Amino acid sequence: MPVKVELGDIAKMKKAHPCGSDRWEIVRTGMDIGLKCLGCGRRVLVPRPKFEKALKMLETKKENPQ
Repeated sequence: MPVKVELGDIAKMKKAHPCGSDRWEIVRTGMDIGLKCLGCGRRVLVPRPKFEKALKMLETKKENPQ
């Protein structure tokens, strides 16, 4: 069963990006997952199966009640 991801969620990956950060913001969902590195701002597009295999933990976005 696929992992349920939403825009704005933070994904913590098993391996760190070369900049040193292992946290990525979800910026696109679908068959491919768009990610933005929270360390350097680099954007990548990863196929969903590869993303799910590399995912360590998913932090859901916090809604701002107003």
